[in-house]
Amino acid sequence: MSETHFGFETVDERDKARRVRGVFDSVASRYDVMNDLMSLGLHRAWKAYAVAVAAVREGDKVLDIAGGTGDLARAFARQVGERGLVVLTDINEAMLRRGRDRLLDEGRLVPTALCDAEALPFATASFDLVSVAFGLRNMTHKERALAEMHRVLRPGGRLLVLEFSKVAAPLAKAYDWYSFKVLPQIGRLVTGDADSYRYLAESIRVHPDQQALKAMMKDAGFGHVDVHNLAAGVVALHVGIKV
Repeated sequence: MSETHFGFETVDERDKARRVRGVFDSVASRYDVMNDLMSLGLHRAWKAYAVAVAAVREGDKVLDIAGGTGDLARAFARQVGERGLVVLTDINEAMLRRGRDRLLDEGRLVPTALCDAEALPFATASFDLVSVAFGLRNMTHKERALAEMHRVLRPGGRLLVLEFSKVAAPLAKAYDWYSFKVLPQIGRLVTGDADSYRYLAESIRVHPDQQALKAMMKDAGFGHVDVHNLAAGVVALHVGIKV
């Protein structure tokens, strides 16, 4: 039996996807409100920064993985125009449906696909940009997912990974207090679910830090990887280029 992390808990690999799905089924309806409360609205700035770094052009083809409620997909759809393509994917049906409905409500018809990032149903070298925001840490085999993201990119294409990372040492104690004492209580008050937000805090701690993730991306085939620390390392944007 192969084991992996589910937060601080060690679980059977086959069970992790089911349990992660349960977390996001639980929080989907209040996901955007919770993001604002958890990050004091900063998640919007972090995503806007990622979009700016992406520098997507008209006509580009973009794949947004674990795209949830569609924040990045919406921004990219505006930039690629009618000649371009944005595909929104997620492994969680409740989250994907919420993102699709939000985009439709705004008059944007964005193709969506319910799929596992570790086995993407897209042709090799078919996208100019792949993005994944706050989703990589929930994947069981991150190295397999990164290899798939590399595969579907064209040569010269870029992968953007926006994810929680290792905070600067002077802030570590305060960040731990907020993550494990305050965050679950916010989750309990807003969604009635403290456990899911405790898992989210734990999942950040067992996710590879900035340098470890950079090494994983290079092992997956990316020839050059830049790391942008945001909010003193609370979040990092990794940008990999497929050579």
